[in-house]
Amino acid sequence: MDFTSLRDKYKNFIYDSYSIEWEDDYCTFTFHFIIEDLVTFNPTIKMKKTNNNIDMNILNNLVFHIGLIELISYYKCCCPKNIIIKAGYLDNDQINWFKKLYYYGLGEFMYVNNINCSMDDLMNITCVNNSNIDMSNNYNGQGNMIAIGGGKDSCVTINLLKGLDNTCFMINPKQPGIDAIKEAGYEDYINIERKIDSKLLDLNKQGYLNGHTPFSSLVAFVSYTSAYLNNKKYIVLSNESSANEPTVIGTKINHQYSKTYEFENDFNSYTTKYFKLNIKYFSLLRCLSEFQIGMLFSQYKNYHKIFKSCNVGSKTIPWTWCTDCPKCLFVYIILRPFLSKEEMIDIFGNDMLDNKDLLNTFIELIGYSETKPFECVGTYSEVRYACSLVINKEDNLPYLLQYYKDNYPLELNRDYIHEFNNENNIPDEFISIVKKELERVCGVIDND
Repeated sequence: MDFTSLRDKYKNFIYDSYSIEWEDDYCTFTFHFIIEDLVTFNPTIKMKKTNNNIDMNILNNLVFHIGLIELISYYKCCCPKNIIIKAGYLDNDQINWFKKLYYYGLGEFMYVNNINCSMDDLMNITCVNNSNIDMSNNYNGQGNMIAIGGGKDSCVTINLLKGLDNTCFMINPKQPGIDAIKEAGYEDYINIERKIDSKLLDLNKQGYLNGHTPFSSLVAFVSYTSAYLNNKKYIVLSNESSANEPTVIGTKINHQYSKTYEFENDFNSYTTKYFKLNIKYFSLLRCLSEFQIGMLFSQYKNYHKIFKSCNVGSKTIPWTWCTDCPKCLFVYIILRPFLSKEEMIDIFGNDMLDNKDLLNTFIELIGYSETKPFECVGTYSEVRYACSLVINKEDNLPYLLQYYKDNYPLELNRDYIHEFNNENNIPDEFISIVKKELERVCGVIDND
């Protein structure tokens, strides 16, 4: 099955409705999507509520918007030309906002599936409902809601914010995230349960289109709703400046599009205008590179046996490092300047830099290929810098670093250690926390 034939056969995707069900201190949102002449989908999201002053107009609008993101996973199986919104209201500016998110958020999906079309050609979005919701409110949230994934980035964030008014949350939590939360001193967390409609998985097995979607945009809208339900002021992410670099050179195709500073700004502008709640969404680590995050994380040794971020290994129980994928190799490289080979082997089980089978992946990570891996990895420059640091200080290099030394120039001119990215949305009181920790670890930082 291909993009053109599927669009010809299935022309309309309908976001028909959503429902909200209450059970004690939990609410479940069910979304009703229809691909005409093919299938109906009913995915669900369940989350906790501690705020006893819920305005149902506000909640309905927030849940409606979660559906606008959730639908991407179902739309992509055959990419109908028309998306018809019956569940709520969108004005023209909102429609254009979502068209941008869908288009760039599906950039990797379209690239991998050889789909070439413009933003306007990909879809038409029409809204049947023409009544807006009054969003006036006096909401005044308190404290931080911190997204936890289980990798090094969120471990750095919860370590930096120790002692503040924090609540951690996870979507479909796994053990490394739970262990990291406990290690940081928290006894409880908000568990957000997301269930995919199994009919989508059945279609994937039959050969309908499949691929990457902007999951972090779903995190954004889900966390915003959860923040409202639990009376929080700040939603704290752990996306770094490195996420801004495209995955395909010379394009805007980016595996991490919904982790970029551009999306973060778009989301904050949208919520300020259309939700009007005193809730701020930002990434605490936006001022840092992946290299600096690795530098900080190397100091937090109590998390080293806990953290996991291998997507292949996440499908096993327990979650493991597969040590054979781009994500594993990247994390290994970015930590290697700060930890000995023996410490790295203790974490990962082997020296990945001595694995000849990872050569092509290594070349992609250092930027001497058409694309970098479609994974959440750092920039070419900082990976080269990390490799160059190790090559410059050690003898008896492992295979991949010896290959680098023999074929490419070392890159040590840029001082990644002391940089500070001022393009961020971090409130001043949080900026001071990050700067203080950087100065503790590496001395004076460069604010330029």
